[in-house]
Amino acid sequence: MPRIASVQFCHAAVPLDKVTSFSTRTVSTRHYGLVKVRSSDGVEGIGFCYVGSAAGQLFSVAVEQLLAPLLVGEDSSAVEALWAKMYNDSLLQGRAGTVMRAISALDTALWDLNARSAKLPLHRYLGASALDSVPAYASGGYYLEGKTPAKLGEEMASYVAKGFKAVKMKAGRLSPKEEEARLRAAREAIGPDVELMMDMNNAWSDVTQAMQYVQRFEQYNPYFLEEPFSPDDIDSHAKLARLTRVPVATGEIGYGRWYHKELLDKAGASILQTDALVCGGITEWKRIAATAASYGVVVCPHWFHDVHAPLVAATPNARYVEFFWDDQVLNFRRLVDRQLEHRDGHVILHQEPGLGFNFDEKAVTRYGQWGTVNEK
Repeated sequence: MPRIASVQFCHAAVPLDKVTSFSTRTVSTRHYGLVKVRSSDGVEGIGFCYVGSAAGQLFSVAVEQLLAPLLVGEDSSAVEALWAKMYNDSLLQGRAGTVMRAISALDTALWDLNARSAKLPLHRYLGASALDSVPAYASGGYYLEGKTPAKLGEEMASYVAKGFKAVKMKAGRLSPKEEEARLRAAREAIGPDVELMMDMNNAWSDVTQAMQYVQRFEQYNPYFLEEPFSPDDIDSHAKLARLTRVPVATGEIGYGRWYHKELLDKAGASILQTDALVCGGITEWKRIAATAASYGVVVCPHWFHDVHAPLVAATPNARYVEFFWDDQVLNFRRLVDRQLEHRDGHVILHQEPGLGFNFDEKAVTRYGQWGTVNEK
C-alpha cells in the first residue's frame, strides 16, 4: 500500500486590501496554515486553516515538530488511527487552538489525498446527499469606515441581485438603537422573503445585555443570531435560546466532539456552525454533524466554502454553505488556483477528484515559504 512519503507546510500572511472590523476586533492581515501530504505513489492532498491575524508561525512549528513526524511512513487510508495518533500525542500542547487547527489541516489533506487516489470528488467519496450543488448564503456586512446603514442595505441587496436567497451581516459593535437601524436598512433593502442572518462575533458579555438588542431585532425576523457570547459561555447561549424565538447559532471556533456535545446537551444552539478546519478536520466534523442529527440540529458550517461545500453535500442535516464571493474578507481565495462558482443561490460542486483545486504556488510563495518533513 502507498505510504505517506512527505508532508509540506507553510504559514502564509496575506494582507487585506481594506482594514475590516467585526463587533469586537479589527483585522488587517490574515494568517493561513497550508499543508501538502504526498504519498509514495505521487498523489498529493492539500489542507489548510485560518490561524488568526498574528503569530501564524505557531502553525508551522506544530506541523514540523509535533504532527508531521507522526504521519510520514504511514498508510494514508488509516485516517481514524492517524487522527487519534495526532490528537493523543499532542494532548499537552493541543486539544484546542493552533495545534488542533494544524490537526484539522492535516486530516483534511488525508481525506483529499485518499479521494484523489480513488479518483472521486470529495463529496462522492464521503457518500453524497447532493451531487451537483448546495444552498449557500452570501456573507458580508462588515464594519467599514463611512459605511452607513443605507450602504449596508445596498451591499445586502447586491448579493440578492447575484441570485442569493440568504445573506449575512455583522452586528453587535454599536448601540442597540444603531444596530436596529442597520438591521432595518438591510431588511428593507432585501425584502421579507430573503433569509437574513446576523453575526455578533462574541459581542455580548451577558444575557441581560443581549436582550437589549434581541428585543429590537426580533421584528425583522433574522434567520439566526450567531455567536452572541464567548464560545466557552455555553450557559448564556442556552439562556438566550430560551428567551428568544430567533434561532441561536454557534460553534465555529468549537474544538472537538466533546465541546459540541455539551453545547447540544444544554440546548445552546439550534444551528451548529462547526468548522472542519477548526474542530479537528473532516474526521471530527463528520462525527459532530452525525451527533447533531440525533439531536435534530441543523449544521451550517463556518467560513472556507472550498472545503465545506463538499461536506454539506455529504451531510443530510447540513443546510447552508457560508459563501464569500470576493477576496476582500476571505482572502484565502488568492492562494488557490480555482474558485467555486455559484448560481441561483447555490454553490456548484467541483466534480474533479478530491477537493477539486490546488494551491496557486506563485501566490503562496508571495506570502510564505514551504518547509518539508520527509520519510526517513
